[in-house]
Amino acid sequence: MSIARLDFELPNVGAGPDPLSLDAFAADYEASVLLFQRDYHCGNCKDQLQDVAERYDEFTERNVAVVSILPEPKARARDWQDSFELPFPLLADPDADVGEQYDQPTRFGALGELHDLVGRMPQTVILDTRNDALDTHSIHEGDTPSDRPSIDAMLGELDDLLAA
Repeated sequence: MSIARLDFELPNVGAGPDPLSLDAFAADYEASVLLFQRDYHCGNCKDQLQDVAERYDEFTERNVAVVSILPEPKARARDWQDSFELPFPLLADPDADVGEQYDQPTRFGALGELHDLVGRMPQTVILDTRNDALDTHSIHEGDTPSDRPSIDAMLGELDDLLAA
């Protein structure tokens, strides 16, 4: 799958610049992992972010940026940041514009599109950011709220990308 327009700018409540422009931010890294979350109340999302935070050094050792995108207002994203103290950017996408730009999956048709907790599924996008580019390497679209790649799977995918 290819995404036509990869760059974006969103408010950031975590580490890094606020607002965060992906193109400018990613220029300092070999690759970027974008973690598209479901909504503020998603327990699986919170668990994923805490797990990534615990192993964040394994991403930084590979010169890989991790960016989490929450389809909520900045105040709600700030609540997460205050609770979890994430060492990477946590972006607020209140209108889910970037989620839509990246074709973040939803289920249950119109009902799912109205209510993120019901319909929005998680998505993980790995971008090759070498050579001043934002190139899609892989996309994992969740079929269920818990369908996310493991950290080991993400790191393996990154190792494959960076070895190429």
